[in-house]
Amino acid sequence: MVKILAMKYSLPMLLLLLGLPLSNQAQKHVYDDLLILYVDEAYEKCIAKAERYTDKEDTRRDPLPYLYLSMCYHEMSKLERYTSQREYRYADRNALKYAALYRKKDKQKQFVARFADYWEELNNHAMGNGFMWYESGAFSKARRIFDRMVVYMPENPGAWRMRALCQERMNLLRDAVESRKQANEVHGAIHDLAALPKDQRRLLRTALILEAEYLVAEGRIAEARNVMSLGEDDFMGNAEFKALFNELN
Repeated sequence: MVKILAMKYSLPMLLLLLGLPLSNQAQKHVYDDLLILYVDEAYEKCIAKAERYTDKEDTRRDPLPYLYLSMCYHEMSKLERYTSQREYRYADRNALKYAALYRKKDKQKQFVARFADYWEELNNHAMGNGFMWYESGAFSKARRIFDRMVVYMPENPGAWRMRALCQERMNLLRDAVESRKQANEVHGAIHDLAALPKDQRRLLRTALILEAEYLVAEGRIAEARNVMSLGEDDFMGNAEFKALFNELN
C-alpha cells in the first residue's frame, strides 16, 4: 500500500493519507521516521532503527516497528544485491518472522486493513514458496512457512489446511489433527468465501485440492470427497478443482 501511494503523492500527503502525524514531536511513537526510510528504500537503515525500537522498554510492545521490519525484509528478498549477502540471504524468512511478531503485538488488528496490499503480496510470496517446497517433498520447509502464516494471519483457512497437510506428511499426526480442527473452525466462521481476498481464496482452493489428492493416493476416498465438498459452492468455476471434484463424485 505504501509503495503504491508513494508513487502518486508527495511524502507529506502520503503521511496524511496514512493517518500519521508529520512530526514525532506531535505524538510519541508514531514511527513516521520508519515510514520515511521505507519509502526512500533505505531498508537497512529502517531495519536498524526499527530494531532499536523493539529493544526499548517503552516501544518494544508496539506493533509498527515489527511491521516495518517485515516490509523491509520482504522488499530486500526481491533484490539480488541483498540476497547475495550472507546477512540478508534469508530475508524472505525474516519477512515472515517479523510479520508473525507484528501480529502478536497487534491483537486488535489495528494495522491489518491499512496495510492490506502488503498482506496480500506477502501471502502470495509465502504460499508460492510453500507450494514449491511441498511439491518437491520438502514438507518440513513448507510447514515452517505455513507455521508463520497462521500466526500473522490466523483467520486464513488455507494456511491452516496446508499446515495440517504438511504435518501429516511428516507423520506428525497429533499436530495435524489440531491444525485441521483449527482449519475447519476458521473455515466455518467465514460466512461468504467470496468475500475472502483473492490470495486467501487461491490458497484455500489449492490446499483443498492438494489434501484431496494426498487422501486419494492413500486410498482414503471418502475423506477426499468430504474435503472437496468444502469448496463445492465456491470453487467449481476452477477447472482443476471441478475435474477432481467430478472424479470423486
